[in-house]
Amino acid sequence: MFAGQWKKAFKLLQATNNFPEITGRLCPAFCEYACVLDVNDDPVTIRENELAIIEYAFKNNFVKSNPPKNRTNKKIAVIGSGPAGLSVADQLNKAGHKVVVFERDDKIGGILRYGIPDFKLEKWVIDRRLKILEKEGIEFVAGVEVGTDYNVSKLNKEFDALCLAIGSRVPRDLNIEGRNLKGIHFAMDYLIQANKRIEGKKIADDKLIDANGKKVVVIGGGDTGADCVGLANRQGASSIVQIEIMPKPAEFRSEEYPWPMYPLILKTSTSHEEGGERLWSVLTKKFIGEEGYLKKISCLKVEFSKKNERGRPQIREIAGSEFEIDADLAILAIGFIHPEHKGLLAELETELDASGNVKTDQNYQTSIKGMFSAGDTRRGQSLIVLAISEGRAAARAIDKYLMD
Repeated sequence: MFAGQWKKAFKLLQATNNFPEITGRLCPAFCEYACVLDVNDDPVTIRENELAIIEYAFKNNFVKSNPPKNRTNKKIAVIGSGPAGLSVADQLNKAGHKVVVFERDDKIGGILRYGIPDFKLEKWVIDRRLKILEKEGIEFVAGVEVGTDYNVSKLNKEFDALCLAIGSRVPRDLNIEGRNLKGIHFAMDYLIQANKRIEGKKIADDKLIDANGKKVVVIGGGDTGADCVGLANRQGASSIVQIEIMPKPAEFRSEEYPWPMYPLILKTSTSHEEGGERLWSVLTKKFIGEEGYLKKISCLKVEFSKKNERGRPQIREIAGSEFEIDADLAILAIGFIHPEHKGLLAELETELDASGNVKTDQNYQTSIKGMFSAGDTRRGQSLIVLAISEGRAAARAIDKYLMD
């Protein structure tokens, strides 16, 4: 970019990243902390550079559909249209195979469309890319749940290979006293509904999750929790408190995380800057309600002291540190445990690993011949950039399987 060679920069970027307009907006940019300049200065702004290149490329018509000149007679079904599924489809289509992407939601995009708020990723960004992929020959089938609406036996007859990229959508729960009170919701349910409301979908009053005028507590200090803080601010919450069980991270790289390791440091997003209180080293003990509705959350302070045999710090409750937080709405943003087992995975009877993820070999192939998996489905909850990388690697393995 310094030399003004935008087209060359775009070609280099496109060679390694299928969706830089996505990662340029959402990636936490771990690579920047490994930049040699970060030893004693600010690192190269890799994510911002990436975004600048791809948006310049779109603006100047560098990004064009480029269907493969030759087609094989092979047909692949990709189940799931998140970042892993889309990158699998893109790579296999480039190799000349026929690819059909199935998505159970009413629109393509998976977590990118419904799990990420518009203030972080406007949906026209996804649609712009999807139009190119369609012109290049990828077929998208939305609103169809494979295993329910589309029989698995039909898949086996019509396709030469299958890739599972259904994500890791089973949320981690907080099974404590009062969990059955009304006003407690999973983060993804909150975010998905909000995205659908923005699209104009009507939500029944008894299903509506809205922070307007409410005292909101977000349990979980990660990126998803921050998204919920931003959403609650936009919906007009009267107050927002985000609590995290882990200690408050340092503001700068510590000796515990020397370069080029990714340091555990305090992350303050635009959502936090918009308003709300953040509390660390807080354990949620129970939900307190009145007439079936959430009213307060009972918490206490904790500390991490001695490490166990695995080297992990042990949590200890601090006596006398109990306190309560007023809450009308609690959002659980404490991660995901594994992909959904009911439905498709149960019907396929593919082998799972100890964590409940789809088990594969080093070539991304599951226990069933011709069936592959990529992204969070096989590795567990992770980053968008890793999902794209997994999709590319799985596509390479599928292509080799089909063409050998």
